[in-house]
Amino acid sequence: MATLVPTNPSDLSGPAQSSLVTSSPYTPSLSLSHQISIAILVIAFVFGFPGNLFVVWSVLFRMRRRSITCLLILNLAVADALVLLSAPLFLRYLTGRKGWEFGAALCKTVHYLCCVNMYASIYLICLMSMDRWLAVTKPFLSQRLKTKKRLLSVMVAIWVMAFLMAIPMLFYRSVLPVSMNVSIYLCKPYHWESSAHETFQYLIETVLGFLLPFSFILFCYLSAIRRLRSAMFHRKGRGNALILLIIAAFTVFWLPYHLINILQVIGLMQGSSSSVLAVAVATRPTVTAFTFISSSVNPVLYVFAGSSHIRQAGLGFMAKLFEGTNSELASTRSSRSSNTESSVFTKLSIKLSRKGDRVRAETPGVEVETIAVMHNRDEMKTLTNLH
Repeated sequence: MATLVPTNPSDLSGPAQSSLVTSSPYTPSLSLSHQISIAILVIAFVFGFPGNLFVVWSVLFRMRRRSITCLLILNLAVADALVLLSAPLFLRYLTGRKGWEFGAALCKTVHYLCCVNMYASIYLICLMSMDRWLAVTKPFLSQRLKTKKRLLSVMVAIWVMAFLMAIPMLFYRSVLPVSMNVSIYLCKPYHWESSAHETFQYLIETVLGFLLPFSFILFCYLSAIRRLRSAMFHRKGRGNALILLIIAAFTVFWLPYHLINILQVIGLMQGSSSSVLAVAVATRPTVTAFTFISSSVNPVLYVFAGSSHIRQAGLGFMAKLFEGTNSELASTRSSRSSNTESSVFTKLSIKLSRKGDRVRAETPGVEVETIAVMHNRDEMKTLTNLH
């Protein structure tokens, strides 16, 4: 994930590289882009950090039954809240104009965690999409797979994978002096003056952090929609709406960024004088700001989606909204219960028929019919009451 930190224009780079072109820390006035980056950080932290904590509180303390979607939303909120914790450091970096004052280790760590957030978010969304796809296309398999142990294992695997895929960030970020004559240090991208390393970083982030997972998400939803149409029924639910909102937000804030990554790779291949590279470098500040906002936008979406519950549920409105994600689970259980009752009804009917045949064979005459009918009538009443 990109971060909002000041860099020299000549050093503009990557997603996790940085970001908004700003004036050097020792210049007397703040540039417009510098001011924009400060405003974005303030807004993201003020609204996003408490918003994500509120989501965590709602899921943990206001809900008794948590669906898979709820648990994944909880993980998204935790990831975004951890990233937004770094906002005060970047604000100090931007406003203090004394360079990076927190050491090389913290420089690498905060950018590494931002990159982890990018990977964790998109792959958690992938898991949400797969859950919906299985529920529509393979409902019985979906129910067998939906156990807490399996879900926990998959989520742990996603986090481990995100931490591993973000490792290159530790090597491509460093604290370097502004110049030989100035004792001010910047936390900025570092590729050993190699375009091959820059190309590798942009490509690996775009392929693993967007193209592959987003293609999987599209496959899941297109396949589910085709299945629903062929089945001639439509199932709507707040769980589906929430996931579609999350996917839409991620796309809006990350697609432009990854397009610029691709443009910059093309520019690097063409050479330092490439006009494509110049466009990518000039546009990167804006798309970087969009990606940072992505860590704070989900709670805002939940507020709008759950606004109808605010009067009724008060502070518990978000938990009320998330309860909608349990609807499919409830309907599945109801369906299974109905199938079980139907099976019991069938078995009892067969038993009833056999008993009537046996009575008819043992008792001659019209009385046989009367006895059989009485037995049938009594057992049918009992069967109806049970069903």
